[in-house]
Amino acid sequence: MLQKFPLYAYIPAKDVARARKFYEGKLGFRAKQEVAGGVVFLYPTLNAGTSLASQAFWQVDDVEREVAELKARGVEFEDYDMPGEKSPSGVIKAGGAKAAWFKDSEGNILAIIQDA
Repeated sequence: MLQKFPLYAYIPAKDVARARKFYEGKLGFRAKQEVAGGVVFLYPTLNAGTSLASQAFWQVDDVEREVAELKARGVEFEDYDMPGEKSPSGVIKAGGAKAAWFKDSEGNILAIIQDA
């Protein structure tokens, strides 16, 4: 099945140079680099940042640690309150799993998740 194959994300960007600076400077990516079996691609489009859904998720071992590191690099996290759950620290906990959302320089919603 498909889980044996890498997943590629195509991230829309109004300004590819600005987006590249964000992904390299804030998230630590490098151009043309494979990341854990996937490759991040930026493509120019005026539609960047218009989706209300997350464009990509990263599964991490420790959401709180990643949030702290990304905040230290200038990433601002979204505050998405869920029924019965507030996210003042940027992290939502549900059923033992944890998630935090942020936007890139183009307004695309991105997330980091930690399994229960």
